[in-house]
Amino acid sequence: MKELIRTNDLVKLSFLLAHLKSEGIEGYIIDNHMSIMEGSANAIPRRLMVSFSDYMKAEKLLEQLGEK
Repeated sequence: MKELIRTNDLVKLSFLLAHLKSEGIEGYIIDNHMSIMEGSANAIPRRLMVSFSDYMKAEKLLEQLGEK
């Protein structure tokens, strides 16, 4: 797994996950439970991860969406 983006913006994460899925790329959000344990103070950003084999395709998609 490789980190694609790190953010506290839940809407952005949802948006990116939907676009990744539409391109056949499986995305995973990690650190979600850590943020909850911190009281949802957004102190710990969530990370969007993809497999190593999908990373280059996912990076290109983020560039096309204007997110990188």
